Amino acid sequence: MAITIALAGNPNCGKTTMFNDLTGSNQFVGNWPGVTVEKKEGKLKGHKDVIITDLPGIYSLSPYTLEEVVTRNYLIGEHPDVILNLVDGSNIERNLYLTTQLTEMGIPVVIALNMMDIVKKNGDVIDTKKLSDLLGCQVIETSAVKNEGSMEAAEAAVKMALQGGKTTPQHVFSKPVEDTLDRIGEIADNFIAQENKRWYAVKLFERDEKALESLKLPQGTLAELEKAITSCEEELDDDSESIITNERYNAIAKVIKACVKKKRGGLSTSDKIDRIVTNRFLALPIFAVVMFFVYYISVSTVGDLLTGFTNDTLFGEWISPAVESFLVGIGCADWLTGLIVDGIVGGVGAVLGFVPQMLVLFLMLCALEDCGYMARIAFIMDRIFRRFGLSGKSFIPMLIGSGCGVPGIMASRTIEQDRDRKMTIMTTTFIPCGAKMPIVALIAGALFGGAWWVAPSAYFIGVAAIIISGIILKKTKLFAGDPAPFVMELPQYHLPTVKNVLRGTWERGSSFIKKAGTVILLSSIFVWFTSSFGFVDGTFGMVDDIDASVLASIGSVVAPVFAPLGFGNWQTAVATVLGLVAKEEVVGALGTIYAVAGDALELVEEGAFGELGAIAQHFTALSAYSFLVFNLLCAPCFAAIGAIKREMNNAKWTWFAIGYQTVFAYTMSFMLYQFGLLFTGAAGFSIGTAIAAVILVVYLWLLFRKGYVEKPTRLRSVDTVEA
Repeated sequence: MAITIALAGNPNCGKTTMFNDLTGSNQFVGNWPGVTVEKKEGKLKGHKDVIITDLPGIYSLSPYTLEEVVTRNYLIGEHPDVILNLVDGSNIERNLYLTTQLTEMGIPVVIALNMMDIVKKNGDVIDTKKLSDLLGCQVIETSAVKNEGSMEAAEAAVKMALQGGKTTPQHVFSKPVEDTLDRIGEIADNFIAQENKRWYAVKLFERDEKALESLKLPQGTLAELEKAITSCEEELDDDSESIITNERYNAIAKVIKACVKKKRGGLSTSDKIDRIVTNRFLALPIFAVVMFFVYYISVSTVGDLLTGFTNDTLFGEWISPAVESFLVGIGCADWLTGLIVDGIVGGVGAVLGFVPQMLVLFLMLCALEDCGYMARIAFIMDRIFRRFGLSGKSFIPMLIGSGCGVPGIMASRTIEQDRDRKMTIMTTTFIPCGAKMPIVALIAGALFGGAWWVAPSAYFIGVAAIIISGIILKKTKLFAGDPAPFVMELPQYHLPTVKNVLRGTWERGSSFIKKAGTVILLSSIFVWFTSSFGFVDGTFGMVDDIDASVLASIGSVVAPVFAPLGFGNWQTAVATVLGLVAKEEVVGALGTIYAVAGDALELVEEGAFGELGAIAQHFTALSAYSFLVFNLLCAPCFAAIGAIKREMNNAKWTWFAIGYQTVFAYTMSFMLYQFGLLFTGAAGFSIGTAIAAVILVVYLWLLFRKGYVEKPTRLRSVDTVEA
């Protein structure tokens, strides 16, 4: 039989490093059933029958975050043979909080006391023998980043699993609490398995709703439990959850006092650095400088060179001409040549053209993450973002999204609370990404004479959309409640390891190529087909004039939808639809449709705005800006939609996100155009103005209304909970 080892620990305790060290390339990555949290499993090196499951990094087994629920469901439902608990020796007190809960679950536990190299460097001493006795489980010193002790800890876990050992929690709470836990155990004795009786007793004492639902206790039993818990709360003058938290830390304090000797001295090197980089006044300027260099290197220098080579040389001069020449040489039909060259090769090229920039960006972000700096950024931004209903961790996806929405959406998985993660995914693409900037440049050049204020206003619109959405969504039942308490371990600064940085870069980059790349490839083939074929004299076939294509017909049907926004012709409708493939396609489509001399995208990049006058024929300044606003805020490109689907892992939520973005973009563009007509005198008060006024009133009500308030959780019957 296979042995299963659950790898558990706090975030930033070195768990991923140890998992990679123990499993090497024998890893299997997927998602936990029904949720977006990534699931990693792998075979222990040298052991074909030992499976290691890397559980999400968590601080406790409370049911507040998706990761915590996933971990406890796995431990209770799957019941692994042994838990290998990683404890950060340099921050041992905080890490042992989770350990006290794991030892109560009735599953054998082995502790890997990690980061011992930092502990020794700091001059601290930990008595692992005494620590093992006080915790009731074997403790092994490790340093995952230096590949020291990891395999020894895993071998100890395998040995314990084979011997069928059992871990009995050694920590004892105060007498009133222990008496109440014993009483709870007696009341619910017939409903709780004996091996994890202690864990369930504690959870019932805390009025843990998920534990209550799983046990399905009768009403009489619930009443007895409530009476026992209330009696203890009155005696200790505190709520049950706070009581258990205090009891755990009191027990941990006794362990620390007996086993750990800290070297007396001044601030550590990490603390000294933090006094500067997390300073109230210096933190944001330092962060701005750091990110400027990250984007300058990844987008403007190294990344730009690599992307230019991929697009212009690799695909533009080598692959595409070679493939086309080969197909013509063997006598392929025109439609098949077009499909392969323009659809398939062009589609793949569109994806791979972004990859070099993204890999450089990922490389630098992984280095910042591995050295410990990115954790500080989330801490710095939390105070600002919390005012709009978002966590500080939401800032990172939005920052990354300014380069490309796909990695920005993928970065949302660092947010613990499911509702905050979903809201971040829904709003991240409001920030103008690199692919939207050509649209901004085109509108600024063709309609506003290259005015400097258009680009900054685009960013302002994106930020305003995030703030407005954050306030509105947080007041709904789906997203109600304060953002999760900002709890994040600030790891000690250390030099990033090449192995971790390269692995992290490849995991993110390959995920983009495989998942998002598939979506954009298929959509490119579809667009090629619909723009190349149509009905001529009742016969379906390839067409030379795009006006006769299927895509033009679709545009004519869709165009009336955009008329209230000021751009109700099929040309702009087609450009907007093509923007779903890739936002740059908006510029390319307008250039092709209006027969602009040369490539419109190249003209924009070269600043040759004078040659773009033809595009202005169906626009006024007002309708052009309305067109810009809609394309900035509406549903993102197919690649980003594919990323949303992957992170949401739910079709309904994906459609909800796309629907919200599109409705928000439409209503904002509608109000801008209709009020603009009235205020500029281009038109008088009309039905459109009245509808815009109603929409404005609705938005004001959504912004300033009293939000949905979650009811406090008390111990109730299952029927009441479900009702």
